[in-house]
Amino acid sequence: MQTERELSSFPIDPAYKTKLAQAGFLIVEDLQGMKPSELSKETGIEMEDSLNILELVMGTDDKGENWMGATSALDLLKQEHALPHIVTFSEQLDNMLGGGIALCKVTELCGTPGTGKTQICMQLCVDVQIPACLGGLEAEVVYIDTEGGFMVERLVDIVQASVDCCKQMAGQDSEELPEFSLENLLSRIYYYRCHDYSELQATIHLLPDIVEKHPKVRLVIIDSIAFHFRHNIENVSQRTQLLTSTAPNLIKLATKYKLAVVLTNQMTTVTRGDGTSQLVPALGESWGHVSTIRVILYWEQQKRYAWLYKSPSHQEARAPYQVTMGGIRDVVKEEGGKDLNKSGENPMKRQRIS
Repeated sequence: MQTERELSSFPIDPAYKTKLAQAGFLIVEDLQGMKPSELSKETGIEMEDSLNILELVMGTDDKGENWMGATSALDLLKQEHALPHIVTFSEQLDNMLGGGIALCKVTELCGTPGTGKTQICMQLCVDVQIPACLGGLEAEVVYIDTEGGFMVERLVDIVQASVDCCKQMAGQDSEELPEFSLENLLSRIYYYRCHDYSELQATIHLLPDIVEKHPKVRLVIIDSIAFHFRHNIENVSQRTQLLTSTAPNLIKLATKYKLAVVLTNQMTTVTRGDGTSQLVPALGESWGHVSTIRVILYWEQQKRYAWLYKSPSHQEARAPYQVTMGGIRDVVKEEGGKDLNKSGENPMKRQRIS
């Protein structure tokens, strides 16, 4: 790769070449170290197209051929840092996860009923659509529901609260967010209801075609991955075989299309050798190797916590969070030590949301 090579020599859309030139990006060196969100903000080019431009420019030599036959560890680190995250609207959760839900990875949320797995998933449906001008991905989402827990009325509450929050953040520039509205956000969530494991397997098999049809998709949610495999397949050998064939498809989907795959999983009780029992994520130990990141959600003293149990780049940690009427939020304390959410309301009034 030649750092002095002119960007006009790359097979980039002419309209984008003009925007790059107007923003002062003329040669390869001008784009080095840039993140897609930064390039999008500087040029007005959408986040997805900014990412494609950076991949094209930084991954080809002066002959237009791919020069990254063998990728160095430094290049991998740069690529990792260049990828944006999907925020959760809880700063404590985001900090624990290193910025939010990571792209190109499979993140698994495990927990007993009522810990907020589905609520987090619905919050992410909105968060992935945050406009690029606010540092978001301005993307779309595929939601696969196996348990029937997806409630559009509940989603409307989360969407409306998130829209209000983002417009408040934008301040005087909020008028520039006409597309960030309730109707538009709901229209960019592609919902699939799977009633048995056959439908789930078929939908997962079709996900590449779905993403090709909707190239702005940057998040795929399966809520939950365990339900049909646990309740409809009694043969453990058959279940293991089906799960083994499913896992590579999800991993490949995340890496090939640079999107986040979020799975929810249930908890099950196992008896240890000493006769005591323990709650562990369902689907067995082998399945535990599928997800890149595993987060266990649990209750402790009437408060919800997220436990980062498995991560290749961040140490084990815990973070409290709340499920409010407006979605996922931080738990903060006032001077008297009473837990409040960011709006200053008592969180215990909101615990009916699960």
